Amino acid sequence: MNQAVMPRQNSKSPFEFTGGHLCLNFTNTVDNRKGLNRKELLTSYADLLRWAEEANILRMKDAGRLQNMAEAAPGQAKSALCSALQLRESLYALFSAATERRAIPGTALSVLNRAVQRTAQHERIAEDRRRFHWQLISPESSLDSILWPIARSAADLLTSPDLENVRQCASTDCAWLFLDATKNHRRRWCEMRTCGNRAKARRYYERQRSEL
Repeated sequence: MNQAVMPRQNSKSPFEFTGGHLCLNFTNTVDNRKGLNRKELLTSYADLLRWAEEANILRMKDAGRLQNMAEAAPGQAKSALCSALQLRESLYALFSAATERRAIPGTALSVLNRAVQRTAQHERIAEDRRRFHWQLISPESSLDSILWPIARSAADLLTSPDLENVRQCASTDCAWLFLDATKNHRRRWCEMRTCGNRAKARRYYERQRSEL
């Protein structure tokens, strides 16, 4: 998966793409992950398709084909969504453990390994202008094909030196993951205009209260 591909985010979309890496953006499909107002953003297979389109890993015509397949087989679509949520939570467990220097949860790693094994059945090495890359074969052929590039992305990041630069948002409610590409690697927030500004406002409010 080419991480340089930019997401096609819609201004009215519920999804944010601040993770800097496909698999991290996928883990961030829960708002207020550790807060009281936790909000699931992937409540249907259609939501998963929309996210994949905006993440630029699924073409519109392929999304339409998968949507038709999902409508014809709702049970399989529900199973694919459950697999997606299981993979997402496993990835969050793996990367958050890595950022906090905790023991890697074996169950989460097993889930990823199963996804990677399935992905490998649909991959080949392709060449373009003397550059080699992984290419998915028939990505629109299965309802869970959306997960294949995500699994590859996670495997690549976990085995890359960039793993050292994966961070967790400093907001205790948010806890989104992101790849810190700043020069000094001291980025604290998933996004300054949201979590960063809220933290600044909270500190200001607390200072005002302490001065009363």
